[in-house]
Amino acid sequence: MAAITPWRQLLLESIQANKHLKHSEYFQLATVRENGKPANRTVVFRGLIEGTEKLQFTTDARSHKIEEIKAQAFGEICWYFTDTREQFRISGTLDVIGEADRNAVRLKMRERAWFQSSPNSRLQFVGPSPGFPCPEGGPNDSTTPQLDPAQGPVENFCLVTLEPQEVDYLNLRKNKRYVFQKMGEFSWTQREVNP
Repeated sequence: MAAITPWRQLLLESIQANKHLKHSEYFQLATVRENGKPANRTVVFRGLIEGTEKLQFTTDARSHKIEEIKAQAFGEICWYFTDTREQFRISGTLDVIGEADRNAVRLKMRERAWFQSSPNSRLQFVGPSPGFPCPEGGPNDSTTPQLDPAQGPVENFCLVTLEPQEVDYLNLRKNKRYVFQKMGEFSWTQREVNP
């Protein structure tokens, strides 16, 4: 990427200004279910892919969002920073990097994301399938497999990227709102709109 885009700089500044707040690393991801209804959930920001504008987060290959993304790869996140009173709505194309991916560079990104995750976070990928009924009598902690900290990503671990196409930035403190739209590989338009 030749130059940092204005919205990316705003986002990096917001992350920095709010980093003391644990909840500032979470944002909401909206996708569309097979029945056409919206689905929304909170995910953990895992950084920007170096040299790009792509945001990344992780998910379980068995989760419903994987099928939703496969059917409709367009999604939107909403990220609100409480200290600075800024909101970013970022829409774009979602891409899933799973175990079956054949691209060595993408698999390396997936592996890096795995090792940057905490051991407790990694355990969720070897537990029961998310969103499915618990076994009778409730979950059984003794059946949860243990993970070797040096072991690479498990089969259910996926890295998901969001390549932004539009960024709607709202600063409530300054009562300013800007919409950024991607026009080419590294070209963006910016216009101020009413808050």
